Amino acid sequence: MRFGLLTLLSLAVPATAGEFSLVSPIDCDLTGPCYIQQYVDQDPSDANSDFLCTGLSYNGHKGTDFALPSYAMIEDGIDVLAAATGIVTGIRDGVPDVHYGPDNAESVKGRECGNGVVLRHDNGWETQYCHLRKGSVTVQRGQQVTAGDILGEVGMSGRAEFPHVHLSVRRDGEMIDPFDPDGTITCGQPDEITLWAERPPVRQGGIVSIGAAAAIPEFEAIRAGTVPLPDAQSDALVIYAFLFGTQKSDVLHLSLNGPEGEVIARDLLLKDRKAQLFRAIGKKRSRVPWPSGTYTGTAELQRAGDLVEQQQFTLTLP
Repeated sequence: MRFGLLTLLSLAVPATAGEFSLVSPIDCDLTGPCYIQQYVDQDPSDANSDFLCTGLSYNGHKGTDFALPSYAMIEDGIDVLAAATGIVTGIRDGVPDVHYGPDNAESVKGRECGNGVVLRHDNGWETQYCHLRKGSVTVQRGQQVTAGDILGEVGMSGRAEFPHVHLSVRRDGEMIDPFDPDGTITCGQPDEITLWAERPPVRQGGIVSIGAAAAIPEFEAIRAGTVPLPDAQSDALVIYAFLFGTQKSDVLHLSLNGPEGEVIARDLLLKDRKAQLFRAIGKKRSRVPWPSGTYTGTAELQRAGDLVEQQQFTLTLP
């Protein structure tokens, strides 16, 4: 299967950094395949809100989560980078990369950050990097590092339900949102003043990945990147989309076209706000094999009538 990205829309705008500025802590394109899953929680109540008031956070979240699209991508060795020049003041390694849940919650108690690195910077600034891949930490306590230096690799250690690096930024011990360091919230509009030397793309939800299968896949298989491809003898052809940051009343359009025309197409109304979810549609075949040739799948996420993102893939059946 060959995946081709058609359109990825973002709110990337020039950033203005002050005395302390950051570079991206992940060596991966944040317009795809990687993305920012969660931001700092700006709501002091039991509710949650990111700096754009879109809900891409959870109660008490104190950092920014730079995510991989699948568990399988951990094996690619995606580097975690120092976001600013500083000195290593803390490290941990040796925590296994496992999907966090009730079965292993006790084993990571007190080690929720998993494998990680803490850097001290000038003028009271500090950055922390969590959930690194086991055995990947490359720095030592007391070492001087420069912005962009490799600290380790993205993993899923500690309290992590998906592969990502969690970046926390603090000044004099106080949490700072690098996207909104002055704490002035303007819902729906990114603040011009940030800590980023170059602001990472801000996606208010979107499509993580799409693919084809012979049956409706399990969500864990989609997250893991292990969904088997269909073949000409498959009982059904299914197209699925893995989404993040969806809002109530978003519409997902899925379609699959083959060498003989449309196989299936449908608009799906998303009823609730979700951090992650997937949707799939499919069609069973008749008694003959699926026609040989190229099949094209398309996913479009729409919000209030506007296109948020579109992705497409092709599959060739012999």
